[in-house]
Amino acid sequence: MTYPDVSIITLNGKTPRIHESAFIAPGCRIIGDVEIGPDVSIWYNCVLRGDVNRIRIGARTNVQDGSVIHVDSAWPEKPDGFPTVIGEDVLIGHLAMVHGCVIEDRGFVGLGAIVMSGAHIESDGMLAAGAMLTGGKRVLSRQLWSGRPASYMRDLNDAAIADMQRGVQHYVRNGQAHQAAVLGTPEG
Repeated sequence: MTYPDVSIITLNGKTPRIHESAFIAPGCRIIGDVEIGPDVSIWYNCVLRGDVNRIRIGARTNVQDGSVIHVDSAWPEKPDGFPTVIGEDVLIGHLAMVHGCVIEDRGFVGLGAIVMSGAHIESDGMLAAGAMLTGGKRVLSRQLWSGRPASYMRDLNDAAIADMQRGVQHYVRNGQAHQAAVLGTPEG
């Protein structure tokens, strides 16, 4: 597929692999060892740089406008470095910084939040807007963490989990509408 005003760059023999159903908005830069799954949406002006390790993004995840996803290379104490592994149905808010971490299925990263190398957000875990999850910290399933540095705030109820999943469904549909508009094709 052709993505207008998107840079897809092969680096160190690794070419980004993007599922044909994914929406990649204009202004994005996708570099190196990056894999993007089905119905993912990568919104305007995001950078995904898999230059010194790998980035994996699961189905129906969205990475909102201006976000940066990067990785950490290997070093003596951490021979595998820190890849960025993002599961399915994940919401990543505008201007987030996601770096060398794991976000499991249905995780949530709020607007302007930072997830640092070695951090981990479990399924249905939420990092609040503007929070900074430092290396080695782990947001457990159904927990909300907030602050800089982030710390546990409270458990999430069923309504909050359902709201996150409605957000995922919205972004899949909205990504399809934007894809049609960008390509100048009828929706459907």
